[in-house]
Amino acid sequence: MNLSNIKEPKDIQSLSIKELNELAKDIRSFLISSVSKTGGHLASNLGIVELTLALHYVFQSPTDKIFFDVGHQCYTHKILTGRANGFAHLRQYNGISGFQKRCESKHDVWEAGHSSTALSAGLGMAIARDLNKENYHIIPVVGDGAMSSGMSLEALNQIGSEQRNMIIIFNDNNMSISKNVGALNSEFSRLRASKAYTGIKSGMRKSLETSNVGNTIISGLKSIKDTLKNVVIDGGIFEEFHIDYIGPIDGHNIAELIRVLHVAKEHDGPIVIHVITQKGKGYAPCEMDREGIWHGIGPFDITTGKPKHAVATGYESWSSCISSHLLYLAKKNKDIVAITPAMIQGSALNNFFAKYPDRSFDCGIAEEHAATFAAGLAINQKRPFLSIYSSFLQRAYDQINHDICRMDLPVVIGVDRAGLVGEDGPTHHGVFDIGLLTPLPNLILAQPKDAHEAQMLLNTAFKQEHPFVIRYPRGTTQKASPTDEIIEIGSWEMINEDDHTQAYILTYGEDFNSLKEKVLSNHLPYAIVNCRFFKPLDEKMLTHIAKSEAKLFTVEGDMLSHGLSSCILEYLNDHNLQKKIRRFGISDKYIGQGSNRQLRKEIAIDVESILNEIEKELRDA
Repeated sequence: MNLSNIKEPKDIQSLSIKELNELAKDIRSFLISSVSKTGGHLASNLGIVELTLALHYVFQSPTDKIFFDVGHQCYTHKILTGRANGFAHLRQYNGISGFQKRCESKHDVWEAGHSSTALSAGLGMAIARDLNKENYHIIPVVGDGAMSSGMSLEALNQIGSEQRNMIIIFNDNNMSISKNVGALNSEFSRLRASKAYTGIKSGMRKSLETSNVGNTIISGLKSIKDTLKNVVIDGGIFEEFHIDYIGPIDGHNIAELIRVLHVAKEHDGPIVIHVITQKGKGYAPCEMDREGIWHGIGPFDITTGKPKHAVATGYESWSSCISSHLLYLAKKNKDIVAITPAMIQGSALNNFFAKYPDRSFDCGIAEEHAATFAAGLAINQKRPFLSIYSSFLQRAYDQINHDICRMDLPVVIGVDRAGLVGEDGPTHHGVFDIGLLTPLPNLILAQPKDAHEAQMLLNTAFKQEHPFVIRYPRGTTQKASPTDEIIEIGSWEMINEDDHTQAYILTYGEDFNSLKEKVLSNHLPYAIVNCRFFKPLDEKMLTHIAKSEAKLFTVEGDMLSHGLSSCILEYLNDHNLQKKIRRFGISDKYIGQGSNRQLRKEIAIDVESILNEIEKELRDA
């Protein structure tokens, strides 16, 4: 079937089971081919093809609300809702998103880039539906990693209490990004090991028997491989929440999925359908992945599975830069421990976890718990390093404030993926953490310009006794040999200042390197300042700059509001230093997807735009 001919889910609803299975093969081939060119979330989407086909075969989207927890596994959903042609520009600038996007299609009824929101949203939709006296189905699809999150458990608690009609698809592949952990995962393993196929609770059976449709469904269910048992089963944790349960079901058998979904449509109250799927199904490198390498990937060669754009010789990812030096420090300090909320692979902590398994802790998708857990370790003389993505850090803000900073505990937090992150778009841009963190007492906040400075900041962080946050971007940096040097806390670095300086450009991170290169190569009369500490500021240097005759500019790859320039303006005001600042950064809006180069050009924070504006302002002065 030509995928471009699918405009609405109804276009597949007349197909036979055989035709649906053929369509599943076509979709898998299409996904592998498309993602190999654009990059994206491949393994999770390959694992959910048949399930998505069955959902759109049985339910009537968009009247019935089908949505996916996190949303990165919505590629088949996008194909079935008329967007196959858009995959040529998947996750590209002005192209279709890699997540569900409400502005993109009427079939995208919810959007998220963070885990564990779907159950809360689904319950809200269900209650609104009932208050409006409407009649349709709400079907959140939630993975096993997301199901063990605190937010999902909070939602399950109220779902069981409210008893609203909801069909919860528990998509169980024993992986989130990497392998799942914890007691709840063990509980899910027990459910997986129950009968291969399980049937309908007796109460549900009685309700179905009151209608001809119900009797037809029950009759049909008896034929599912002759193994479906019409018995009451142990629904494990779900029944503890008073939510009915069917499962486990083979998530790659379309006929079985369709039959069970028809049962769920007739059920009164919330019900969980436990579906077993294989992440990465249909592409061998994905199927064999147990570390999460194929969760989110760049363009790759289909035959070899190797990335098309390898890391340049002599360079490494910022995540690897931080984690390798952490390993170097841990060899000398047995009190250093590493913590991650389900991001071992993404945060490049694989080697640390392998070398020091008793000092490594994957908390699962539970950022709040991870932060307070780190505080508990610190209060008993351990030196925790918490690695967390900037966009996920937002979820642990109260814990960082209340449990770490308020007690002034020496937790070192590595804020990964800080700044713009490119094709993942607005849900993942790490541009808010500076504004969130700078108001917190006791906290030190810094960002390195290169690997050597990153190492020095880590050394400094573990030699002091306060909360210390080091943020670093997505992408790569040139490798550096290990060092034991430290940096004076709050100190900045200035280059190219002389008696003829016409402007001071205050910036941080990789922007310092880019501006420095351009200014020096063009012999421009500008001093460049590496403001590697956001908190505390280098007050001595800032006062010196404020008292000069040269103009002052700030360049920020993050939100202007409560960012570096905001901190500087507060300091100047409070110390009666009259100095106007021209600020370059992200204004009060969310930034879309695209390469960082495209996005920076769009919001005029690329080097060329900045220097042109500075030259213009100096000329017009």
